[in-house]
Amino acid sequence: MAIKIALVLIFFAVMLAIGFYCRKRATDVNGFVLGGRSVGPWLTAFAYGTSYFSAVVFVGYAGQFGWKYGIAATWAGIGNALLGSFLAWTVLGRRTRIMTQHLNSATMPDFFGKRFDSDALKIAASVITFIFMIPYTASLYNGLSRLFGMAFHIDYSVCVIVMAILTGVYVIAGGYMATAINDFIQGLIMLVGIVAVIAAVLASKGGFMAALDKMARVSDPTISKTPGVFASFFGPDPLNLLGVVLLTSLGTWGLPQMVQKFYAIKSEKSIDTGTVVSTIFAFIVAGGCYFLGSFGRLFAGQIDVVKDGYDAIVPTMISGLPDLLIGVVIVLVLSASMSTLSSLVLTSSSTITLDLIRGQSKKHMNDDTLVAIMRVLIVVFIAISVVIALIQYHSNVTFIAQLMGISWGAMAGAFLAPFLYSLYWKGTTAAGCWCSFIFAVCFMLVDLFSGAHLPTVLQSPINAGAFCMVAGLVIVPVVSLFTKKPDAERVEATFACYGKKVLVEQREALSDSEDA
Repeated sequence: MAIKIALVLIFFAVMLAIGFYCRKRATDVNGFVLGGRSVGPWLTAFAYGTSYFSAVVFVGYAGQFGWKYGIAATWAGIGNALLGSFLAWTVLGRRTRIMTQHLNSATMPDFFGKRFDSDALKIAASVITFIFMIPYTASLYNGLSRLFGMAFHIDYSVCVIVMAILTGVYVIAGGYMATAINDFIQGLIMLVGIVAVIAAVLASKGGFMAALDKMARVSDPTISKTPGVFASFFGPDPLNLLGVVLLTSLGTWGLPQMVQKFYAIKSEKSIDTGTVVSTIFAFIVAGGCYFLGSFGRLFAGQIDVVKDGYDAIVPTMISGLPDLLIGVVIVLVLSASMSTLSSLVLTSSSTITLDLIRGQSKKHMNDDTLVAIMRVLIVVFIAISVVIALIQYHSNVTFIAQLMGISWGAMAGAFLAPFLYSLYWKGTTAAGCWCSFIFAVCFMLVDLFSGAHLPTVLQSPINAGAFCMVAGLVIVPVVSLFTKKPDAERVEATFACYGKKVLVEQREALSDSEDA
């Protein structure tokens, strides 16, 4: 117990120290929200990766999908690395950085508002972002608190409140730069921790080959009658597994807290290095989490999934490890959860402040006022999410994966296609964006409250979210072709940023100079 407590206290002390150290970089809006657009490649890459993966993946997704799909669940981690990291950086990174700086936008809603000259579109995107980030945040508390309860026998409510307060303090003090530096440290912990835990869990089952052999002998007639299906290449349910891969991988393309990392890129080198680093990070962390969870059925004798739920699988798997490793796991999940939570609250507070309050206020607000409002809203957002998390826990509403599925499905379904087409296609219209917003939000609400009336494959929030993202890629161009075209002069002025000459056209490389 002393070892576990010491590791956690050291972790908290370092996080808070960095938050206060970065106060001088968080005095204006640009510094507080984007770190002055001067964040280097390693910090940007780790900020992207640690915001991507949290307790939701380690506890919720790894446990649930590992149980359902066996070894094939590892495909979700591979998809996260190739589609959610490598391809996202390649397709979105450079263009996002160039156009958002050209439009002087600091948030995704602000980007939509300036790209289409529409305050209404900006407000709608802000509201969607704020509302649907709350269930995602609640899911972070859930996963972390299960592990704390297992390791320290501390009440769930205490875990939630302590984590919320500590995260709030360092984000309020240091803004984006504190978050980015902490993300780097937390990312290193995650890399080391996941490798150590996988090795220890597999060793407890006789090693990798012995564990794989045991998985091949596992059977569950309620899922599949095929022998050895849980150790097979695509598992017992490839179609639903594909839905998981799509939602958790392509979803990052439309999540405000993920895309905003590209806003802060410093230079061309940051893109090249960030692409490689974030992809390797995703392979190890996401691939490792799902790979670990895929052996969950070997612990079936210790778990009552019907009673305790899928979220109890991973905590049960690690409960028998030595105290030092359990301490490492706790710090690992703390790192994953606090990095994601800090990204969520910073994105939400900046969206409400810059896109709603400043946008609708008739009075001019200076940077000091705006930063103060953002800090207050961070407290408000954290408080709301804590209340939701406690209500969810005590009423036992749903599992971690479903909470995240609803959040990701609504936001990524609404924003992915409009944002992607806005960066690349001059013919994208505001009407196309509106249709994508409305379709995704309405469909996910129907799935949440009346999912039983949908086709069986879409009753899961995971599949429903993936469907919304794919549907948006069709809806936006079709609607844009048949609705009023945007002002040609304004569109040309917007896309002119890509043709600015550096050594090559800026669509090919960012300038490293300070004034470019």
